[in-house]
Amino acid sequence: MKSRQQQKDILFSVLVFCGSFAVNLLIQKIFTTQTLVPMIFVFGVFLISLKTHGYCCGIVSAIVSVFAVNFAFTYPYYAFDFFVEESIFSAVIMLIIAISTSTLNIRIREQEMLRVREQEKLRSESEKERMRGNLLRAISHDLRTPLTSIYGSTSTLISKYDALSKTQQLKLLGEIQEDSEWLIRMVENLLSVTRIDDAKVEVVKTPTVLDELIDSVLMKFSKKYPHQRVITDIPDDFVDIPMDSILIEQVLLNLLENAVFHAKGMTELRLSVFLIDGKAIFEVADNGCGIPAEALDRIFAGSYEKSAAPVDGTRSNMGIGLSVCAAIIKAHGGEISAENRPGGGAVFRFSLERECDDEQ
Repeated sequence: MKSRQQQKDILFSVLVFCGSFAVNLLIQKIFTTQTLVPMIFVFGVFLISLKTHGYCCGIVSAIVSVFAVNFAFTYPYYAFDFFVEESIFSAVIMLIIAISTSTLNIRIREQEMLRVREQEKLRSESEKERMRGNLLRAISHDLRTPLTSIYGSTSTLISKYDALSKTQQLKLLGEIQEDSEWLIRMVENLLSVTRIDDAKVEVVKTPTVLDELIDSVLMKFSKKYPHQRVITDIPDDFVDIPMDSILIEQVLLNLLENAVFHAKGMTELRLSVFLIDGKAIFEVADNGCGIPAEALDRIFAGSYEKSAAPVDGTRSNMGIGLSVCAAIIKAHGGEISAENRPGGGAVFRFSLERECDDEQ
C-alpha cells in the first residue's frame, strides 16, 4: 500500500511539473515575458507539497523547478548559470514553501488520522454497549423461563410430595435436571462473553488437531442429544489449526444445539470442514425450516427476538448462543456468517486461519 502511494505521488509530481513547464513555455511564446515563470513554478511546488505525502516530493520538485527556471527561462537560455541572484532566491523561496507546506500537510493528515481513530474507538465502544444491551435483552426470557420452571417443580414436590406418584416425582426431577443443564450452558456462554470481551485478555491459540476437536465436540453433543445423528465431512489428512480449543468447541456445540432447537422438520445435520487458501472453513448445515429473512442481518448481534414468548415454556438461547459464537470467532480473527440453503434449511459457516500471526 505504501509503495502504491509513493508511485501515485511521483506520478502526480511529474504531471504538475510538466504542466508548469508547458504553461511557462506557452506564456513565453505568446507574451515574450518571463515575469510569471517563477510564480507558476512556485504554485506547482505548492500543489505538489500539498497533495503528496511527506517531504520528499515537495523538496525534489522545488530543486528541479529551480534548475528548470535557470536552464530554460533565465539568460543565457538553455545553459546553467547558478550565480544568478534570481536562481538563488528562487531556490530558497521554493524550498521554504515546499517544507512549510509539507509540514502543514503532514500535521493535518496526522490530526485527521487521530480523529478517525477516535471515531473508530467511539464506534467500537458504542457497538460494545449495544451488544451488551442486546445480550441482556436476549437472555431475559431464556433465564427467566427455566428458573420459573425449576421453582414450580420444586414447589410442587415440596407441597405435594406424598400425593405424587413415583412416576410423577421422577418426571418433575427430570425437568429440574434439564432446566439446570440449560442454565449451566447459558452461564458458560455468558462467562465466555465476559472472558473475550475483556480488552486485557487475549485468546491464546495453540495448534489443535482437527480430528481430536471434532471427536470431542461429537462426544459432548451425543451425551446431550443421543438421538440426533451428526454427519461429518472432514479432511482425511492430518490437520492442526491454531485456536483456543475450548472456545471453538463451544462455538460448534452452540451451532449444533441451535439446529436441534430451531431447525424444525430437520432430518439431517451435517458438520463439515474444508481447507481453502490457508484457512479452515467450518460449516454446520441442516435441512430444516431455515432462518427467517428478517433475522439474517442481526442473527449474530444478540438482538434476535421472537414476536412472543412460547406458551409451552420452550426455552431458547438462540440470541445469546449465536452472539457468543460471533464474539469467539471475531476474537480469533475469523469471520462467521449464516444463510439459507437453496434446497431448504440453513448453514452456519466460520473460518479460522491455519497459521498463527506470530509465525507469518
